[in-house]
Amino acid sequence: MKRVVYTRKGDLSVISLVDEQPLTAKAGEVVVEVHRAGINFADLMMRQGLYGAAPDFPFTPGYEVSGVIIQVGAGVGDKKVGDRVIAMTGFGGYSEQVVVDESRIIPIPEDISFDAAAAMPVTYATAYHMLSYLGNFQSGDTVLIHHAGGGVGTAVAQLAKALGAGIIIGTASASKRKFVESLGMRFVDKNTEDFVAICKQLTDGKGVHHALDPVGGKHLMRSYKALRSGGRVYCFGASSAVTGEKRSLMAALKMLRGMPKFDPLRMMNSNKSVFGVHMGTWKDEDVMRSHLVELSELLRAGKISPIVDKVFRYEEVAQAQKYIHDRKNRGKVLLDFSPR
Repeated sequence: MKRVVYTRKGDLSVISLVDEQPLTAKAGEVVVEVHRAGINFADLMMRQGLYGAAPDFPFTPGYEVSGVIIQVGAGVGDKKVGDRVIAMTGFGGYSEQVVVDESRIIPIPEDISFDAAAAMPVTYATAYHMLSYLGNFQSGDTVLIHHAGGGVGTAVAQLAKALGAGIIIGTASASKRKFVESLGMRFVDKNTEDFVAICKQLTDGKGVHHALDPVGGKHLMRSYKALRSGGRVYCFGASSAVTGEKRSLMAALKMLRGMPKFDPLRMMNSNKSVFGVHMGTWKDEDVMRSHLVELSELLRAGKISPIVDKVFRYEEVAQAQKYIHDRKNRGKVLLDFSPR
């Protein structure tokens, strides 16, 4: 069995492939033969040693996989060998096999591909958690999403429309304008336009109901300023700490120094809310499972459709991560671990 390992913190050269014995399920567990593993920006930050929730090195990254159950442990309920499933691994997903507790798997309907299934858990669950669970999203609400052409950005665009959004504003680089606009968003060039001013302009000076910020640093306060009274900003990343495939302590320090300190009294007077969101550390399994069940229903109904930009064979994991480092992806990037 092959799996990907980060041997130490560093650039793409620290990624290694190792051979291991096949896995065995204990009581309450299943072994899943992985067909697709999702890559998330957090995986890149972990490799650079910039992600506080990561395990100690060496370790295998990967939050989410799709595949087939090949072994069932004692006491497992209605899961059986041959079932097509999504598995939320926490870590360890970049592997030909994963072993997970039965509570962390969701069946994949026969009409849903392994690609679509693997592209959904982190990005769509994050979007759903922010907008619906935390945000109490209402029909007509306005949304601002940064990195609009990425995995979470495309998920937010589709999910917000499914929930009846009004204006959806997406920031990205100029090269992604047509792609962002094709998803029904009002494009804002992140390098040349003032998204705060545009948010105010498009909402008659009020601001947006929801601002989703994966950038962090000073950028987060600007997202806060784009809100209307009663609005919510969600901090779910710190991409400004990563400027390339090599770690930049200067960029990380700049991001940390720029992080705003929110004054509770001012927040109270403006009726604005700040949420920190990290689905990798979310502990309520029932809530996560309900998110995935509800998203599966939206998927089957055709209201959301995960956008998979590119699938790399797992031996090309370094090239896959470089593709994301270079900000080329339009939607989700996956690793193919399927048997040949």
